[in-house]
Amino acid sequence: MKARMSTDLGNISVDTEAIAQLAGTEAMECFGVVGMATYSMKDGLVRLLKRESLSHGINVAVNSNKISLDFHVIVAYGVSIKAVADNLMSNVKYRVEEFTGLEVDKINIYVEGVRVID
Repeated sequence: MKARMSTDLGNISVDTEAIAQLAGTEAMECFGVVGMATYSMKDGLVRLLKRESLSHGINVAVNSNKISLDFHVIVAYGVSIKAVADNLMSNVKYRVEEFTGLEVDKINIYVEGVRVID
């Protein structure tokens, strides 16, 4: 599904993949986020995604021009998960609303794992 807006000059359509890429890039800038994760139903393992496929760890839903985001992340060991989640939510919400011109309704964060970083 695409986010759609109408202006006096015409219509604007934003693909959810573009929103996911923006949100993933912004999430990786947040302190404490090691990366995005994907869960394999086949073998039950969580896998850290490469930077090129960040959008696979994010689900974007657009309902009545409001955006909902689900993040599956891996956080750094020793950091406050609440602090990381609060930082991620505020940064991503600001960026996505600025980028799309649409309201972010909710952001869900699923911590899929913890990694020790050197």
